[in-house]
Amino acid sequence: PGATLAAASGAALAELLAPLGVLCLDGSHDALKAKGAPVVRRALEEASGLEAALVRRAAALAEAGRNPGVSVGDGATLVMLEGREGRDRLVLNGAGFRARHGGERYGREEILGLLDREPGRFSGNVLLRPVLERFGLPTVAYVAGPGELRYLALAEAVYAQLGVSPQLPVPRWSGMLVEPRVDRVLAKFGASLEELLAPAARLESRVARERLPAEAVEAITVLRASIDREYDAIEAAAVGIDPTLQRPIRGLKGRALQGIGRAEEKLVRQLKRRYETDTAQIDRARTALLPGGRPQERVLTVAPFLARYGHGILPALLAEMIAWYDSALEGGAPPS
Repeated sequence: PGATLAAASGAALAELLAPLGVLCLDGSHDALKAKGAPVVRRALEEASGLEAALVRRAAALAEAGRNPGVSVGDGATLVMLEGREGRDRLVLNGAGFRARHGGERYGREEILGLLDREPGRFSGNVLLRPVLERFGLPTVAYVAGPGELRYLALAEAVYAQLGVSPQLPVPRWSGMLVEPRVDRVLAKFGASLEELLAPAARLESRVARERLPAEAVEAITVLRASIDREYDAIEAAAVGIDPTLQRPIRGLKGRALQGIGRAEEKLVRQLKRRYETDTAQIDRARTALLPGGRPQERVLTVAPFLARYGHGILPALLAEMIAWYDSALEGGAPPS
């Protein structure tokens, strides 16, 4: 059932992206598995050398203050095998191999013979997968997220050990879909996207402060200026009497200013409650951009946007991505 669902999802994705000229490839296809079998064979034959190279590379990255992203040095190979426990990691076991979870044991020639007969049962782990992709496809670049970029730096040891030239790692395009409903909120409150996304509900506080009665704003301004001026005079007199009084006088001034700040905060908090409709609108707009406080791309799929706006949004997204990648692949600074 899982494989059937994955195949159906892949077909739907291919159908969705085909009009944009984006090709989708099934990584589990028999032809692709057979194409990558020589790399899998070398990864098994040179498992000990690969592990040593990865341990050295991980140490070098750590020394440079970089997170390798993947733990190495536990005797595990970079090859996965479909066994009785499903997809299972092959671990070095003397002169042969053992499935980490299933426990099946294989001699060296036995596992290589199985690879020749049934390459579809073998796949690479995260460090071998990009090498297999580079070997099987005329890849220009490897588009990766932050976690992948970390372990691609570690995987350089695998490329070198297996004699495969690496792709150019390119950061994955990351964007934010600002819908018309969010634009309307920004326009209503004269806010920028940065102000809406700023921490501590900065936009709500600013909107509430703008609704403070003029007399309150004037009184707070006058009071702050008066405290500054009069305490400065007290401090000057105190220093003339005893220099050690300067610090406690400044402390009293600071507490007086904090009292004004707290009074202003109480007024602002009450205004937020009074105008809860506006506060709710701002909160909904922020949630649309950061659902659950996380980036859209980590929480939402494209499905709700397609449902609301149709497939017409895809060409617009593609144009943004193409502009970014053109710049990145040409070696310039990607547009922000």
